[in-house]
Amino acid sequence: MITHIEIEGFKSLKKVALDLGGLNIFIGTNASGKSNFFEALRVLQGIGYGFTISEIFDGKPKSATGEVWEGIRGGSALASFRNSAVAEPSLRIVRFTVKLKAEGLDQPLTYSIAIDTGEAQIRSERLWVGENLENLIFGEQLASVPGNLTVPMLALAPLPDVFGVQLTKICRALLADTQVLDPAAENLRDYSKVPQARRMGDRGENFAGLVSSILPQDATTSAYTSWLKQLTPAELDEVVLLRGALKEPLFAFKKGNQAIPASILSDGTLRFAAIAAAFFQPDMPRTLLIEEIETGLHPTRLRLLLELLRSQSVNGTPQVMATSHSPQVLAWLTEDDYKTTFLCRKDEETGASTIIPLSEVPGFLDLARKQPASDLFAEGWLEGAL
Repeated sequence: MITHIEIEGFKSLKKVALDLGGLNIFIGTNASGKSNFFEALRVLQGIGYGFTISEIFDGKPKSATGEVWEGIRGGSALASFRNSAVAEPSLRIVRFTVKLKAEGLDQPLTYSIAIDTGEAQIRSERLWVGENLENLIFGEQLASVPGNLTVPMLALAPLPDVFGVQLTKICRALLADTQVLDPAAENLRDYSKVPQARRMGDRGENFAGLVSSILPQDATTSAYTSWLKQLTPAELDEVVLLRGALKEPLFAFKKGNQAIPASILSDGTLRFAAIAAAFFQPDMPRTLLIEEIETGLHPTRLRLLLELLRSQSVNGTPQVMATSHSPQVLAWLTEDDYKTTFLCRKDEETGASTIIPLSEVPGFLDLARKQPASDLFAEGWLEGAL
């Protein structure tokens, strides 16, 4: 779980430092920095995979040893911060620092890397245990180290164990095990390509195969079905699977004696069903990214979705990062949620994004106790407060 993250010089994120929790929600207008924060997490994911800097930013084709990796939007050419107020080239050095909470460690694990996006090279990289550099696992200026400039040292093996634990392996796993979930209705309505899946694809591929893995487990079936019944109580008695000519599964509801296949369920119902299923995946990701959580959902059902996200991420497994444009999302937040609900705003003159928890927006807590937080968002008060 990422407990703290610092991003410097990446896209519109000139300098951002955030303390994160189990459920983290990012709100703000279009082009305010929400997606750029998600892109920063994808950079860290690529580092965890052991890709070269060029592959992380510009993409990697499918090979015998790996799937396609889509590069960061705009590639390395547009990866660094550009000051829109002056006609200067962008800052070429981007820095990422993450503090990680790992199972079995009583101290945080911190990883830091500085990247020259113009040369697609690493300028510095460190990994340490604890609150300072006393327990440094590795760390050096890399400009004079031939051959180590483009592949993170974190990906190189073998590196020595510390405290009897292979911390580099743990760090890589924590960064890499991220699922960017954006299920597409056409995939959710399709037959699964596999009979059972331990994890669905980021776009909802093999959704029915995942449900096929969930249903044989009584406890998970009951919990999963319960969430869906709350969404559509009039349409659902149980979740079932229909079978194609080759026994491939297709997601369906059953009401009485009638099966309602995915092909005639609404986009919003299917999207909720896929997001809910993601929390019962046998191969559970450590980090789950979900953009625009309100997509396809009636405003009255957003409360149910937030309850799902909050309850399933309470222990940080998985840790959820979600974006939203909906004022209604704020209507169902508690005061505790404000600590990890982040307002994103871009300065029109400089192009730099500010990301700040609602709990630290000047005057917000007092006003939110007197009138709905959703109104403060919808009326533009939050943007003006920054």
